[in-house]
Amino acid sequence: MINYNPKDWFTFIFRLHKADTFNKLWPLMLSVAIFSAIISFLELHVFKLSKSDYVSNIGMMHSLLGFVISMLLVFRTNTSYDRWWDGRKLLGGLTNVSRNFAMKIKALQLPEEETRFFEYGIPKYAFALKEHLREKKYFGKNSFLIEVKKDKHIPNQVATSMISKLYELTAKGLISQEQLIVLTQDVNQFTDICGGCERIKNTPIPFSYSVFIKKFIFIYVLTIPIGWVFSLGYYLVLIVPFILYVLASLELIAEEIEDPFGEDANDLPVDTICNNIEKHVEEILGK
Repeated sequence: MINYNPKDWFTFIFRLHKADTFNKLWPLMLSVAIFSAIISFLELHVFKLSKSDYVSNIGMMHSLLGFVISMLLVFRTNTSYDRWWDGRKLLGGLTNVSRNFAMKIKALQLPEEETRFFEYGIPKYAFALKEHLREKKYFGKNSFLIEVKKDKHIPNQVATSMISKLYELTAKGLISQEQLIVLTQDVNQFTDICGGCERIKNTPIPFSYSVFIKKFIFIYVLTIPIGWVFSLGYYLVLIVPFILYVLASLELIAEEIEDPFGEDANDLPVDTICNNIEKHVEEILGK
């Protein structure tokens, strides 16, 4: 995720960042500009069509469909942002439950070895979840406190280890049954958060809907020069690529933020959140 000052308009307007959609769209924009120039030349100089010819009425189609495409893109962007924000709330919940769980473990005044287990295990779950959502294999720090197998669900293995440790401590008489119930609820929240993140990760926008929007934008933009050449002339060479930039950028941004756990510029700061969890748990449970 990019940290920025939202009040710095000058930088936004005159600086091209690697996350700017222009970097991805400029080849297509250039192609559309060339296409617009060819259409303009053919209609004005080769076929010598006039404004009274039937092709000029194509502009009416764009006026009618402009509202439709704008509504589709608004819905598309809002849906993706809802997924992004839902992911942020889940990661915020992961931070809170990690801190609360660590505070409860601290209050129990367990033996040093048992405390070190949770000091390692709580942030390990956060890092394991991060790599799980990015479809990578995570083993964490070199430690034999919690061993995981790469061919299985790693966050579940970490949570299982913490649950097993709680039951072990109960059997030893170090924590009571009432304390076990409270602590188990915290570990259950870890898996609830994991399930919520997996729901976002594994449920993309329906394929047909995404394909339809892309085709709609493509056809809409390519037909603009045919109908508007009589009003705009060769200015179409500049205007049509700009229209493509606006419409396609909204779709690209929506695509990027609908899976907010990746490593794109506009994704959530998952690495920072995990590092903060590790830092705070060490502060709570540290010596």
